[in-house]
Amino acid sequence: MNKKITTLLFLSFLFVLPLFGQKAKYIFFMIGDGMGLNQVNLAEIYSAELAGRNGVFPLVFTQFPYATFGTSYSLSHGVTDSAAGGTALAVGKKTKNGVIGMDSAATVPYKSIAYAAKAKGMKVGIATSVSIDHATPASFYANRPDRNMYYEIGLDLIKSNFDFFAGAGFLKPNKTFDNKEAPSLFPQFEKAGYRIVKGYNAFQQVKQSQDKIILTNVDGADPSALKYAIDQKTEDLKLADITAAAIEALSTTNKGEGFFLMVEGGKIDWACHANDGSTTIHEVLDFNESVQLAFEFYKKHPEETLIIVTADHETGGLGIGSGSSRLNTKALEGQKISQGELSTRIRELRKNNPDASWEEVKNVLQQNLGLWATAKVTERDEKELFAAYERSFVKHENETEKSLYANDDKLASLSISVLNNISSLKWASGGHSAAYIPIYAIGAGADLFGHKMDNVDIPKKVAEAAGLEL
Repeated sequence: MNKKITTLLFLSFLFVLPLFGQKAKYIFFMIGDGMGLNQVNLAEIYSAELAGRNGVFPLVFTQFPYATFGTSYSLSHGVTDSAAGGTALAVGKKTKNGVIGMDSAATVPYKSIAYAAKAKGMKVGIATSVSIDHATPASFYANRPDRNMYYEIGLDLIKSNFDFFAGAGFLKPNKTFDNKEAPSLFPQFEKAGYRIVKGYNAFQQVKQSQDKIILTNVDGADPSALKYAIDQKTEDLKLADITAAAIEALSTTNKGEGFFLMVEGGKIDWACHANDGSTTIHEVLDFNESVQLAFEFYKKHPEETLIIVTADHETGGLGIGSGSSRLNTKALEGQKISQGELSTRIRELRKNNPDASWEEVKNVLQQNLGLWATAKVTERDEKELFAAYERSFVKHENETEKSLYANDDKLASLSISVLNNISSLKWASGGHSAAYIPIYAIGAGADLFGHKMDNVDIPKKVAEAAGLEL
């Protein structure tokens, strides 16, 4: 009798053992560019305040069972850029700022985890809300000494032979790094077997195709990035559309080996460079929608799927709270458009009505930001805004405020700054910071992400979870 029990226990152990050793077959590597811990916290605080609650309203990924944080310094600087930060996440090695997928001397190319997945037979997808040749997505498929080598990065896309690419478009598809005219990348993509698909509706027509796909925005749209989530209309291409397309394409074409998908919420970083609090929140919430799609996939394949959510760095040195014990992020609810879009509308008003009255300008700010309506403006702030109005509409001085990805109207940026202050938000700078990056994990191998990490540890642990040779 005891012998039978022992045998049954042994067989049960053999049956259960593979479950504990299950390798990740489906990998979602999701990166919120510029998304530090406070960007995540702010989105949760804001959502709670909108619901009339004190505290936080959790995002999908903050409820994952494993959550930690990591450092992001590069080989050359205490504060990384997206090239070195993306490279660290992609290849598990540090490099100097500005370099894509190579050593600091830019002489030795590194193999990314995406290439390791491809070598194992997995399908590979690279998706982003900015251009496909931007630093973070490029780090997973390109090896270049300078992140601004957009044409050359496009050539590396062809060499990768990855199965799915998606983003707004390409920055310099026919001009080399040294500014010389070159054969367009698009015929070269097609010659290499890629089907160019423009827009989510067009993808719906070819989603059952076995072709490799490059999904971009429609003709006439900005190739550098999708619109900010706060500015998007129903018909606009969204990161969630891109993520859904990637999952469908990679699921349709995989031959049983699974897939690796990198998804970047690239415009979190852009909003933070502009110190635009409300737009930042909407970008984090937009990124969360893509994570939700990955989570829905995970629920269908819980023992085979690994989802990692992290960031390449923090941007802006965001602070929540301005001295008082009370927060007022709900005041951001009145902001309906991004700082960039507000700049456009102010410029249009100046063009069409160069002598517009202060009341007319105030009306634009009230309608689009909620100033004087849902956000109480102090006398001091109104004086500052009025002075900017006088310089712009009375003296006709065309003042601008430059950030990394925008050159906005000074009155627009000042108005956003006033709203930030009302909403108890502070920014340390318009650049990157050395603040910790968040790391969240769920699924096969998620237990490997239960301790403080450095950014180079993340792809190594993903490789371990999936049985990849990085």
